[in-house]
Amino acid sequence: MPRPAVNVAVKAARAAGNIILRYMNRVEGLAVEEKSRHDYVSEVDRMAEAEIVKELRRAYPDHGIIAEESGQKGKTDKVWIIDPLDGTHNYLRGFPHFSVSIGFRDHGDLVYGVVYDPLRDEIFTASKGDGAFLNDRRIRVSKRESLQGALIATGFPYRQREHRDAQFAMTKALLGEAQDIRRTGSAALDFAYVAAGRLDGYFEIGLQPWDMAAGVLLVREAGGQCTDFAGRNGMPASGNVIAGNHFIAAAMAKVIAAEATPGLLHA
Repeated sequence: MPRPAVNVAVKAARAAGNIILRYMNRVEGLAVEEKSRHDYVSEVDRMAEAEIVKELRRAYPDHGIIAEESGQKGKTDKVWIIDPLDGTHNYLRGFPHFSVSIGFRDHGDLVYGVVYDPLRDEIFTASKGDGAFLNDRRIRVSKRESLQGALIATGFPYRQREHRDAQFAMTKALLGEAQDIRRTGSAALDFAYVAAGRLDGYFEIGLQPWDMAAGVLLVREAGGQCTDFAGRNGMPASGNVIAGNHFIAAAMAKVIAAEATPGLLHA
């Protein structure tokens, strides 16, 4: 049975998803700002985030918030980490792949995670020690033991364009061993798909906490592993992340380490 906090996060994610779907066919009329080069935010991002924060505050008024659009609120060891619309670029172009991501960290430890795909009505949930679920059905990472035949996902570092050459080198090297690579545009769903065994592995450069928090817990609770590019376990502060089952994560780390710059390995 889901923990009460997970139920609250699910309710918040669904409320945000309703807003996202309501405006999906009216994106041409939305106000859109460029936060930084190639990094956009729409009024739907902000409305969805406000709805999530409202639901979480109602249940847990003393908890802190770290949200992509509004930043950090409150100084406490119990913190909700929110991406109200992961895949904004996809959404604004009508590309049907995006999600809501809500994670919870208690004294630095990831405890709860929810990733919601409103288009497919798929809700991925995890609680520390209780496993990972898709619409209340337990999920597990794939059983693949090598990169041969593996399907890997990645994202390109549009915030850190200086790493493009390294990214291309990693991708080329992994394609030499894996079956194929996907670039979907929603990090939270990439993690969720690894947790559900739809993808064998995933890697990306320079993610933010709201991109990773829920997804990292999902992968862990589904029996997988998340590391940095040097193979160190945990949610990397650098945002340079690898996810997969233990065999795939180790194999990817070996390939990536051979192509990554020292700055990416030791961040």
